[in-house]
Amino acid sequence: MLKRAREFFEQKNVLEVDTPILSRFAVSDPQIESIEVGMALDHDTAWYLQTSPEYCMKRLLCAGYPDIYEICKVFRDAENGRHHQPEFTMVEWYRLNFTLKEIMQETVDFITCVIDQDRMTKPPVFLSYAQAFSEFAGVDCSTTDAETLAELLDADDALRASVGDARAEWLNLVLAEKVSSRFPSDQLTVLHHYPASQAALARLCPDDASVADRFEVFAGPLELANGYVELLDVKEQIERFEADQTSRELSGRPRRPIDDEFVAALESGLPPCAGAAVGFDRVQMLNEGSDDIRRILNFPFSLRDTHD
Repeated sequence: MLKRAREFFEQKNVLEVDTPILSRFAVSDPQIESIEVGMALDHDTAWYLQTSPEYCMKRLLCAGYPDIYEICKVFRDAENGRHHQPEFTMVEWYRLNFTLKEIMQETVDFITCVIDQDRMTKPPVFLSYAQAFSEFAGVDCSTTDAETLAELLDADDALRASVGDARAEWLNLVLAEKVSSRFPSDQLTVLHHYPASQAALARLCPDDASVADRFEVFAGPLELANGYVELLDVKEQIERFEADQTSRELSGRPRRPIDDEFVAALESGLPPCAGAAVGFDRVQMLNEGSDDIRRILNFPFSLRDTHD
């Protein structure tokens, strides 16, 4: 599968790159926790294992690199179970001047290329986020309030106390419990145009600022990939970082150091581009027909004194 992945990009003349795993910076995304490590060489500085090669890869693009891809290990804290590992393999790439439609199709093509031909028996289906919520959950994702979303999930008091009025988080829960759980397992589902509140590092759609040019690819309920047309406005990016930090504080999570080298690169100019990231271990799950990521890894993560 790794050989197929590299051949896919070689045929498209996309350059393979190698970026650092260790950094003085961490992502601010409230949904992602970085793993902090200490070094004897520098007792006074917190260091972090990368959750994605995104920032360094974009710095390369700002420096003039062409289309690039990377296959690497990434790390995320508090993620362990049937679909998650704290260390996993990611394939990430960036294509200059790609539209949302083009990067979505290429992501589908990539997944289809690396798995065995008989794994997906039907062509992929493309659904907007709003379409999927209307069809599978019976709600308007743009107007339904947090209380209605909580009722849809039959949320108990503990869940309500945990999530509060965070409407974006309720949407995430509905997506997992009511929407993606109904996606067919014999074809890829591409969910696109996420709400602007969930834009991450994606630009807002030029035709509708209430949604972002962001997408995810699913096989049944299993998320395989995430991508978007990249945000180029450095001022807006800094504002999003600050909003992330505020959200982290409100939820009791620590603030994270913003990558000022990444910000400086954006100020120098990121060329118009789109990118995608694929969880390669999950694609391997799909290829082997497994519902547990630990079964397809030679060395799955396990906590000390546990035998699960």
